[in-house]
Amino acid sequence: MYVKVLGLLLVVLMGAQGLAQSASDSIRGVISSQLQAFQSDDFVTAFTFASPVIREIFSTPENFGRMVRNGFPMVHRPADVQFSSLTERAGRQYQSVLIKDQSGRLHVLEYEMIEGPDGWQINGVQFKKPSAAGA
Repeated sequence: MYVKVLGLLLVVLMGAQGLAQSASDSIRGVISSQLQAFQSDDFVTAFTFASPVIREIFSTPENFGRMVRNGFPMVHRPADVQFSSLTERAGRQYQSVLIKDQSGRLHVLEYEMIEGPDGWQINGVQFKKPSAAGA
């Protein structure tokens, strides 16, 4: 009996770990896809990865693209991108991303992610101090 319970517990834990890894992979995929769209100046596609709240704030892909070009040039044209920690706070997922800009400066950004009916969406991005992301 003990072996069966232990085996069941192991299966449950492995399943939970698999779900967490799946969410992490999905979140990283969404961010990577948006970054690829920015590289091509495809703001229409990049806008699709934003949450409804972000889409409402900027109204159009053009407005969104203007904000990214002016406020987040390292995201618009990154030289290098590395994913760091994924954390959960208040039911939301936060993905830390280390981005090196074209001048070689390192920026730590934290992407707030929400899960909608069609999958993960970006609900905001903010700058973090490198020590805050474990960099």
